[in-house]
Amino acid sequence: MQRIYLDYNASTPIAPEVTEVMKPFLSEFYGNPSTTHWAGVPAKKAYEEARDQVASLLCCNAHEVIFTSGGSESNNHALKGVYNALKGKGNHIITTQIEHPAIINPCRFLRKHGAIVTYVGVDAQGRVNPEDIEEAITDRTILISVMHANNEVGTIQPLAEISEIAKKHNILFHSDAAQSLGKLPTKVDELGVDLLSIAGHKLYAPKGVGALYIRQGTPIEPLIHGAGHEEGRRAGTENILLAVGLGKACELAGAHHETLRIKELCNYFWEGLKNHFEDSVVLNGHPELRLPNTLNVSFVGKMGQDILQSIPQLAASTGSACHAGLVELSPVLKAMQVEETVGQGAVRFSLGRYTTRDEIDMTLMWLKDKVF
Repeated sequence: MQRIYLDYNASTPIAPEVTEVMKPFLSEFYGNPSTTHWAGVPAKKAYEEARDQVASLLCCNAHEVIFTSGGSESNNHALKGVYNALKGKGNHIITTQIEHPAIINPCRFLRKHGAIVTYVGVDAQGRVNPEDIEEAITDRTILISVMHANNEVGTIQPLAEISEIAKKHNILFHSDAAQSLGKLPTKVDELGVDLLSIAGHKLYAPKGVGALYIRQGTPIEPLIHGAGHEEGRRAGTENILLAVGLGKACELAGAHHETLRIKELCNYFWEGLKNHFEDSVVLNGHPELRLPNTLNVSFVGKMGQDILQSIPQLAASTGSACHAGLVELSPVLKAMQVEETVGQGAVRFSLGRYTTRDEIDMTLMWLKDKVF
């Protein structure tokens, strides 16, 4: 049975080049990089080369990058670290209603410790209005956190405009860029961010590794305390194996010019859906300002979960959950005020580096056979 993977936003395969560069660190280079003898020096060198590779993709200084265990840790470190460093100055955080749980839940935690959090809404296409961000600012606001691109519908947020607002009010600005790295330009100075989160497994690197960009001079407390690793910003013996994998993945992302091909393939998929299903299929998210690989569509009057269950050889995601016969839309679709009859039929197809046109044609055939 042919199987097709269209869930790259959930996790990517590890690129073969990444696998190869990691292999020596499973057997040969086992030294602790904090040591200065023959076993530790090669490990330290590889670790710093990986940091350079990440920094190169972000166009920042290498010392502004720290390695983490993934996007969730990076987000937690950014939010909790800034709050703990600046809570004497203020306790107000601004974010949006469509953030990943790795932002929403740390904010809920911080509320238990004195933080006030404002969740700004979005329009019907999932895009936040920078004016709404500015209206939410108070004299106690210390941090704004807005994702670069939404993981469900792919809508890209106006980070540069929000950055100008943050700078005008002397407020730190963080962005969760887990979904956008390798798909969109992520030069930190152009985005105007002070902190930016990266997740390796969205970028053809292994799970369990990520990074956090921290602009030089940004006040932040460590999330993990211990010895003085990462210039005292993140304790714990360095994971050379995974850092090397992330570094190579970032190098590949900078070298690959696949975005246009994937975007064209995604548009081809959308045209095929419209041609067959006509008004029975609806696009969720912005028609143009969205990730080039992401196609979130609703099959009106149907259940997204039922559609995917009827095609077990197809890997994709739904935008709603079914509990005891009741449909619960995702917080993202709710924030976009998608009608329940539309939202319950949502399916997110996310393409990637290894997706082919033949796979899209086969997926269209399966959907035509199963949906109506």
